Amino acid sequence: MFKIWNPEIFQGQNKKKEYFEGWYFKSVSKDEETAYAIIVGVSITKISENSHAFIMLMDARNQVLHYFSYPMSSFWANKDKFEIKIANNYFSLDHMILNIDDGGKRVKADMEFENIVPWPVTRFSPGAMGFFAFIPFLECYHGVLSFNHTIKGYVTINNDKIDFTDGKGYIEKDWGSSMPSSWIWMQTNHFDKEGISLFVSIAKIPWLGSYFTGYIFGLVYDGKIYKFTTYNRAKIEKLDVTDADIEIKISDKNYCLQINALRAEGVDLPAPKLGEMTSKVNESLRSKIHIKLYKKEKNTNKLLYQGTGKNAGLEFVGNLDELLKGF
Repeated sequence: MFKIWNPEIFQGQNKKKEYFEGWYFKSVSKDEETAYAIIVGVSITKISENSHAFIMLMDARNQVLHYFSYPMSSFWANKDKFEIKIANNYFSLDHMILNIDDGGKRVKADMEFENIVPWPVTRFSPGAMGFFAFIPFLECYHGVLSFNHTIKGYVTINNDKIDFTDGKGYIEKDWGSSMPSSWIWMQTNHFDKEGISLFVSIAKIPWLGSYFTGYIFGLVYDGKIYKFTTYNRAKIEKLDVTDADIEIKISDKNYCLQINALRAEGVDLPAPKLGEMTSKVNESLRSKIHIKLYKKEKNTNKLLYQGTGKNAGLEFVGNLDELLKGF
């Protein structure tokens, strides 16, 4: 039960098959010329020799993915806090060290993360999943570990060293047996004002022989986290997806959030299905997301903020009709 209130730590102790767990670190340099997604985790399969730990590095600007595979024996996780090692590589909530040399590619990094803004954990709502975190049979679980933080440090690929000091970062994770068959995900923390961050996840959730569409929206604005989720009874009033953009309108009893996300070309990443990294998801870190946040008042809606987030992560996988039918 300790793990439920600590979604950041390794959840997969004693898992033997059909399980994955991955931590996602997004880092954008101060000049916004470089954007990396570094994804680390484990893939535990029915066939034990296919199980492995991994480190992925997606270079969004150059449209390149590097995938580094390691034996499961190289993976170590602290049982009491988020701290993992894969061979000579180290990851925690406030620090990342990379020492990779596979003979063809050398990656070194030392980055510290400061001023982390996590999704709050409370007794009855342990993180972004809310009370769904207590349900033991879900296909996939999600955690938002840092909406936004500042970076000190660097990443070097071969002889190309990139300084990330004073850049911005984001951290989340997923764990379970498989990623959903259909989902929308987006994230940005590069708005015209400091301290604004957006995270969105909409997914098909298998449930007792059927399914429903679950959603988690979190907007950090003016020191407050505005939450629009399935479990707090927010309602998606509009969901349109084209090759060019994604439009969403979601409301609760007090606020309304409108989103128009402009899709950019992405990179295909491996994704887990029954623990194995056999699926694919196309992710962009170059999209733009325009938002409007309204406060509902008696006779009208008052506009609290509108702006456009740059360097946005964006994914759309599967079937829009599935998502719409699941409401």
